[in-house]
Formats: sequence, C-alpha cells, structure tokens
Amino acid sequence: MVPSKEAILTNLRRGALEYCVLAMLSERPLYGLDIARSLTGDSVLLASEGTLYPLLARLRRAGLVETTWQESPSGPPRRYYAMTDQGRLAVEAFTRAWTPFRDAVDAALTQGETR
Repeated sequence: MVPSKEAILTNLRRGALEYCVLAMLSERPLYGLDIARSLTGDSVLLASEGTLYPLLARLRRAGLVETTWQESPSGPPRRYYAMTDQGRLAVEAFTRAWTPFRDAVDAALTQGETR
C-alpha cells in the first residue's frame, strides 16, 4: 500500500516541528496564535493549531522555552513564548544534524530519479 501524502508529512513533522518552532523564537518572543498562523500557512509544517499547544507545553517542561503573560489590547492576557539558552543550543545541534541529513535524503531521492 502506498502511504498518503498526509501520512508521510505526519512522520516528517514528528522529528522537525519542535525545532522549527524553536527557530521561530530565536529573534523574539511570540504569542502562540502567531506561531500557529505562521506554521499553518501552507499546511506542511503544522496541519492544525491543536497540535501546537501540547508541543509548546513539552518545550516549556524541557526548559527549551519560557513563557510570560502580557496584556492584550483586545481580550484577555496572552502567553508569549521565548527561547531559552538551552533552546538555542538545541536548535544549533539540530541544525548541525539536519544539514547532512537533508543532503543525504536529497542525494538518495535524486539517485532514485536517475535510474
């Protein structure tokens, strides 16, 4: 049976999504909904907002992000997420591992196309 595109994306997201979220936080703290909107734009990295908040909670428990509450101009206070030093180290480690992994996958796929 050929796996569906969605099944393949689900498996790929499992390993990469948390590092994508951390990378988004490298410049400045972000509100959860802003993260979700950015990641769901193309439905590739995040299929629905419902998976983001458990991931953010895991990152917080792991010490990779910290949160603060800020007043909102419209509505209740908002929780903002910021990367910690440990989160920055995690992104750096992922980046060092990702580049050769991505290159190896690209090479394998290209090699398969030329047969």
